Amino acid sequence: MITGMGYALPRRFLQASADFGAPQVRYWGDFLPRRRADALLAKTLAQVAWQDERLRLFGRELAAPRLVAWLGERGVSYRYSGVDRIAAPWPGFVARLAAEVGAAVGWRFNYALANRYRNGGDMLGWHADDEADLGVEPVIATVSLGAPRTLRIRRRAGGTSIGGVLAHGSLLLMWGASQRDYKHCVPRTRKPVGERVSYTFRWTTGSGDGGSRRATEDAGPPRA
Repeated sequence: MITGMGYALPRRFLQASADFGAPQVRYWGDFLPRRRADALLAKTLAQVAWQDERLRLFGRELAAPRLVAWLGERGVSYRYSGVDRIAAPWPGFVARLAAEVGAAVGWRFNYALANRYRNGGDMLGWHADDEADLGVEPVIATVSLGAPRTLRIRRRAGGTSIGGVLAHGSLLLMWGASQRDYKHCVPRTRKPVGERVSYTFRWTTGSGDGGSRRATEDAGPPRA
C-alpha cells in the first residue's frame, strides 16, 4: 500500500485498521479510548469558535448546512470554493491530536478543517479534497467525535456508493488516488441523532514555513 509519492502506511496502523471498501481508504474504529474521545468532544464544543460558512455553488451563495472552524499552525491557509481560509491558531488539545494522528499514520499535518453537525439535518455534500493546496496525492485523516454518522463514497463517474458508520473516537484515512478517483459525503438522516464533530487533518502548502510533510519519530506536538 504505497502511493506514487512514496507514502507507506505504518505497520501499526495497518494492523489496527480495516479496509473501508474503497481503494486507499482505511478505518480505525477505536482509535481513541472512550474517555479520551468524550473529553475531546467536550473541549471542542466549549472552546472552538464555530462559524457559519457561505459557499458559492453554481453561481449562487448558499449557507453551509453545518458549522465550521479552520484551525492550524501560524500563517497556514487553505483555499477551497474560491476563498482562502486562514487558520486560527489551534488550541493545544487540537495540536496534540494532530501530532498523535500524524504519528499513527506516518504523516505531518498543519491544518484542520473542523465540521460540527448539530443534528441529522446537517450534512456534507458530495466532494473530493483535491484542491491545489493539498498537492497531487493528499493524505486526509478524519477523527470523528460524538454521534455516529454515515460516510458514503462513490467513483467520480457515478454509480453505486458504499457507506460506513464513523464512530465516536474513530479515525478514517484517505490517501493516494482516493481524492482523484472518488468523492465522498456525509448525507442527511431522518433518524434522531446528537451532535457530531469531525476534524479533517491535512497538510496544505498555503503556508510559508516550508516544513516537511513526513512525520518523524522524534517530532513532538506542534506548538499552538
